[in-house]
Amino acid sequence: MTNSAAKPFELIAGHPVLDLVNTLDWRFRESGTEELLPDYAELLRFAEQSALISPRQARQMRQAASERTAKQTFQLVIDLREAAAAIFYALLDERTPSPDAIKKLDYHLHVAQANCNLHWAKGSGFTLHWTDTVNPQLPLWMLSQSAADLLVSEAAASLRECANAECRWLFLDTSKNRSRRWCDMKICGNRMKARRFKAQHKA
Repeated sequence: MTNSAAKPFELIAGHPVLDLVNTLDWRFRESGTEELLPDYAELLRFAEQSALISPRQARQMRQAASERTAKQTFQLVIDLREAAAAIFYALLDERTPSPDAIKKLDYHLHVAQANCNLHWAKGSGFTLHWTDTVNPQLPLWMLSQSAADLLVSEAAASLRECANAECRWLFLDTSKNRSRRWCDMKICGNRMKARRFKAQHKA
């Protein structure tokens, strides 16, 4: 059962794989990071809140996953997250993504695609279907496919990062003038405004 009392994930990115990268909070803070995705149970909660899986699927996966499978799947998701982060931040910094990060993401993509099939239906054409919609590793496959889909899409041109240098949460800027600067104005925007005010007051 989903822990309804748990704090909701801050899904501000406009894309599930970017929200996944953001689950390592304060990634660039000198005093250290904060892990928001500590285990498999929270991965399922993240996937459910992101609308990747249904509450029923989450319950079934929670019941089906052995301790070993849950731990292994969780570690693979973290591996995917960090490979995706390395690629996205390299693109934002106008650097060439590391071959190792690309290789890791490519590996996860191949595994994901090995677990989906092409289906044809009159009226809707071709669609991809997951072979096992309650497999404990389904969130991993879906996030892997999501990462690859974003990188080859036109939406990748809208990739941005929070202007707070210690935060740098990722998001897709869909604002009218492509002028969004903060992950969330209520959080980083207000903090940075307060910091500027203090600096000006001291001056």
